[in-house]
Amino acid sequence: MKFDRTLPRELVHRAAVAEVFLTDAVRRGEDEVVLAAQLPRLHAFYDDTLGPRTGHDPMMLLEACRQGIFVVAHRFLDVPLDHKFLLRTVEFEVLDPGPPTPGPFPADVVITTRIEHRARTRSGVTGLRLRFTATAGNRDVMTAGIDYSWMPPQRWTRLRTGQRARLELPAVPIAPQVARIRPGLVGRRDPANAVISPVRATADDGLTARLVLDTSHPVMFDHWVDHVPGMLELEAFRQLAVAAAVRAGVLPAPTARPVALHARFRSFAELDLPVECRTGPVRPGADVECTLRQPGALVADARVRFAERGPAVPARSHDALSGARGGRAAVPHVLAGSGAGPRAAVHGAGTRL
Repeated sequence: MKFDRTLPRELVHRAAVAEVFLTDAVRRGEDEVVLAAQLPRLHAFYDDTLGPRTGHDPMMLLEACRQGIFVVAHRFLDVPLDHKFLLRTVEFEVLDPGPPTPGPFPADVVITTRIEHRARTRSGVTGLRLRFTATAGNRDVMTAGIDYSWMPPQRWTRLRTGQRARLELPAVPIAPQVARIRPGLVGRRDPANAVISPVRATADDGLTARLVLDTSHPVMFDHWVDHVPGMLELEAFRQLAVAAAVRAGVLPAPTARPVALHARFRSFAELDLPVECRTGPVRPGADVECTLRQPGALVADARVRFAERGPAVPARSHDALSGARGGRAAVPHVLAGSGAGPRAAVHGAGTRL
């Protein structure tokens, strides 16, 4: 496998060359493709963390897998480059000891990719379920699964135009301004990387927050889309789950990274409508359950798991948790470990990648 240059940015649907993590792709059989990825030593979004950098963020490795779904479709199944893609389900599980530790050089990762299922219509294959195993330094560090489909641009335009017309939305969306939570409360340093609003407690002892839709963000909105990107939805789940777990005393600090996540995308999230992210009550030993909703619609749901659950500590006050940008939060050591991830379930309605 080669690591000396990235794959073409259009092949992985990225605008910035710096955001392309894949460097090579080789087909090893009818149902197997091997991908090469290089993770940067310090990424402005994924490595923006309050805790010690004891390993790469699993969400960065998941992004490398997400880029792989385009490579498999375009390079090996001859899906045209202008086709549009929909996420159905996404999951990952961090294996012991987890994603590679940052060092003096970028991390080279080999991702074995297997086609588990082909969705077919009269026109041929229209979607795949892929299983990924990421290997670094001769050890498996993460597994992931992505279920997705694609469609020609003409069908996409009819679909999106019809949906927005039914909602009485303009042709070009304008995202509303939403105040950000203080980044330290969700384990971030840079305020621009906090993607939820100050949180509020719910009647069932969960938390709720608005999604921040910053269309100028260079990673979450690497290129223009007319809806909320799937990776932004996953990051909202992660950040709200961290805040909820700290509030419940399940995590002692907001510096933990998820070790397993399973998400189902059910419909598009429109940029110009409020997007509410909510958790249920957080219990020791259980995944944090999250939903993403817009008026009248469930957009996505997820389960997030953290590695360690420290001894119960007093819940943070509502005022401290719901603080807007500004101020600093005290943070103890980062948590690390392993966990078992849930398996993929059923197809959802999907969201654009």
